[in-house]
Amino acid sequence: MFHVRRHKQSVSRTEIDSLITALKHSGARMHNVEFVLVVRFLFVTVFWPVVAELHGAMLEQYTVQTIIRLSDGGKSSFRCHAFDHGFRLKCESLLQDIWMIAMIRHLRGVLMFSAFTLNTLFWFVPILVLAILKLLIPVAAVRDALTRVLMALGENWISFNTALLKRAGSIDWRLEGTDTLRRDEWYLVISNHQTWVDILVLQGVLNRRIPFLKFFIKQQLIWFPILGIAWWAMDMPFMKRYSAAYLARNPHMKGKDFETTRRACEKFRHTPTSVINFIEGTRFSEEKRARHKDPYRHLLRPRAGGFAVAMSSMGELFGAILDVTLVYPDGPAKFWDMCCGRHVQVIVNVREREVPTWCIDGDYENDRKYRRDVQSWLGDIWQEKDELIQQMLDSRESYD
Repeated sequence: MFHVRRHKQSVSRTEIDSLITALKHSGARMHNVEFVLVVRFLFVTVFWPVVAELHGAMLEQYTVQTIIRLSDGGKSSFRCHAFDHGFRLKCESLLQDIWMIAMIRHLRGVLMFSAFTLNTLFWFVPILVLAILKLLIPVAAVRDALTRVLMALGENWISFNTALLKRAGSIDWRLEGTDTLRRDEWYLVISNHQTWVDILVLQGVLNRRIPFLKFFIKQQLIWFPILGIAWWAMDMPFMKRYSAAYLARNPHMKGKDFETTRRACEKFRHTPTSVINFIEGTRFSEEKRARHKDPYRHLLRPRAGGFAVAMSSMGELFGAILDVTLVYPDGPAKFWDMCCGRHVQVIVNVREREVPTWCIDGDYENDRKYRRDVQSWLGDIWQEKDELIQQMLDSRESYD
């Protein structure tokens, strides 16, 4: 099933084939071979781009020009005979219908994106005010109370975002393993990472099932408009990573990035907290997997630094490690496509793992054996995750 929304109905491959058959019997006098070539051209340049969410203005303009040229018996490599007037009118009507679908979906995308923006601005103001008060008031009890209020505001922010996604009717998630989660527990969440939508999915799925979810963010993203300040106000741990070349020029900075992250995690000791770490460090792509020669089919090699820092900072507080696997059977989703109403199916599998006590007091920077052990432990989990993803994809028919 291709999920092209038209008047809240899905257009299937069978319906597309039926439409092509109707065009065939519309009176166009063409040789069979020429007809096959033209129908193939129509499917590739008209139907498939819409089905595959690739409806750009330039492509549509090119398609219109090409079909008109074909219908006029122009100088095409197909060298087909002239279509009759009825067939040309059907092609033009079809293109107008496709253009209208694209316009409606883009308008829907603008409205949904505006709703997300307004929701963010609405919650941003009280969150920022309370964060500034928390920064200025030195009393620990007051700070803890403000932290709880901030977490409640953050949960409401996420709830409204999730409601908007459901209102759009564009996301269908299947949950596995979330029944035993608790809100009064500390969790370290590790997950694979395919798209920016992962954050929305994890927040929506885990919101109010576990404590407010905080995730490691690159230091540069603090300058992201509005959201960067909101993340700072919500005590998200920012990570500043230095390249090997930079450390070679500035050896005194070695370990500073881990110290910064460790200090950020220390503030979570007083209130139940969930910290998520995308172990791969970046979003998965086939190009990245091939470039780094990673030994997995659906994952990049895990990076253990952020995990080790979280464990050394507050490992004794974690009641469990939540191993989350995200799978998009139809391919990774894009936020804009979801706003436009593209149907997104996502499977979220959650496995609770015991916290390895040997990880808690290790020195990832200076202890080579500890570093190898952590990398090996995560490597085994990643191998299981890779096999699990393949099983999910193989059995995707059972989720439809």
